[in-house]
Amino acid sequence: MVRRLAVLSLHTSPLAQPGAGDSGGMNVYVRELVSALAQAGVQADVYTRRWADGLPEVVEVEPGFRVVHVPAGPTDLTKEELPEVVDEFADGVLQHLVTGDDLRGVDALHANYWLSGVAGHRLKHELDLPLVSTFHTLARVKAETGDPEPRRRIEAETAVIGCSDVILANSAAEATQLQQLYGADPDRIEIVPPGVVHAFFSPGDRAGARAALPHLGPGDGPMLLFVGRIQPLKGLDVAVRALAELDDPTAVLVVVGGPSGADGVRELERVEKLAAALGVAERVRFADPQPHHLLSSYYRAADVVLVPSRSESFGLVALEAAACGTPVVAAAVGGLRTLVEHGRTGFLVEQRDPRAYAAHAAQILANPPLAAALSAAAARRARDYTWSTTAARLRRIYADLAARTPATCEG
Repeated sequence: MVRRLAVLSLHTSPLAQPGAGDSGGMNVYVRELVSALAQAGVQADVYTRRWADGLPEVVEVEPGFRVVHVPAGPTDLTKEELPEVVDEFADGVLQHLVTGDDLRGVDALHANYWLSGVAGHRLKHELDLPLVSTFHTLARVKAETGDPEPRRRIEAETAVIGCSDVILANSAAEATQLQQLYGADPDRIEIVPPGVVHAFFSPGDRAGARAALPHLGPGDGPMLLFVGRIQPLKGLDVAVRALAELDDPTAVLVVVGGPSGADGVRELERVEKLAAALGVAERVRFADPQPHHLLSSYYRAADVVLVPSRSESFGLVALEAAACGTPVVAAAVGGLRTLVEHGRTGFLVEQRDPRAYAAHAAQILANPPLAAALSAAAARRARDYTWSTTAARLRRIYADLAARTPATCEG
């Protein structure tokens, strides 16, 4: 029985605002999952790299859920520089685990993303603890979609996958990728989809939500919505081109998110120039990243949510939109194929063709009965995804760790 976890989230904190910098769906995943586990009786310390000066060493988020800030390099490191401080981070986690007045009896390690996986791989051997790994994104998958990652990352992911006692996949598509691209042992892969906070994300009055947004005016027509970090992988340029393809000069595209990664600022500038060249700059409205309790208003206000990502292991934006009863037009990639049922809860686009996104959006906008049917079906489908269900599945997996033959490697 696992009663205490050490959750590793090196590069991004569950306390950070999703959609800003390197914060995104993984922040939501770690925060909501650990909260649900704590409420089910599994205590967890989330170890994250100290990302700003003056942060307390330990933050008590709620009973059974703490965030530990581990010093590892200067606070202003870029994500690309973080591989150089993985060992320093692991040293700090190790020190916190084995020293102190309340000697911590940790039963398992749960690493998130490849950087944490490298640290977790080392700690697994030094502490003789089982390692559970969630990758969130995979370098070989990104490379196949035109976003190559350093060879160092691919080799690190391969090593971590080979020595993880359990590898969590967010969807069946990710499980297949782990096997085909990395040779992962299928007996060690468990498919555990994330959840959604239905207290925040639920259907509501669209007119009221629109009136609450400062980005819409009385002359604005249908609202398309893009939520996510601004980086090439997320495909904001496709959403802008789709807006330009729509035969409605009153339609607007609201973008909730900020630049992310080394190419984030350059991508934002590129998209702004594209919008100007297409003559839709005045109809593309940028909003800062939003806390969850405010983000739901954007979903409710939208007529259609666009998710044109090149790859998605799951697609929390699509799930949150569905929970709010908003139809989604999404790329037919990764976990989005599972979340969006084509023609029933939204539409899937096989190619990165803005005209296809625009055509599906126009179909929804022109047919209120269809929009209502998609909305109702999406909300029903989303009810199957809860964080308490995710936590319950993980508790069973954690409990089974003792019965598994430990994964072994050269260390």
